[in-house]
Amino acid sequence: MATPNEAVQAALKIDGAKATAMVDIETGMTLATAGSGIDLEVAGAGNTEVLRAKLRVMDSTGIQGPIEDIMIILKDQFHIIHPLTAATGQGLFLYLALEKDKANLAMARRQLENIEKAIEI
Repeated sequence: MATPNEAVQAALKIDGAKATAMVDIETGMTLATAGSGIDLEVAGAGNTEVLRAKLRVMDSTGIQGPIEDIMIILKDQFHIIHPLTAATGQGLFLYLALEKDKANLAMARRQLENIEKAIEI
């Protein structure tokens, strides 16, 4: 089983990964970080607000179901917000920033799912 630090280290090995963090949805604080080029404390807090906003919209509109991923596509990067399921630590998410020209988005999402399965909180 993987700890939060082991999980972000594993995520950093995904092709194209630039930076990654495990973040608490309630507080916006990072539990573990890896990588560089991004202030992960700021990114964790900011992406917490993105996730909370989407959850509020879902609640307001009656949309059901868990969020698998929120993807933000920039000119040269992919950013993935991957909420963790209740089995691995509800109230947490993995944030992953990828270099667009070095990453395979479908593979990155699949690898995040595999990392999530190994997490023990």
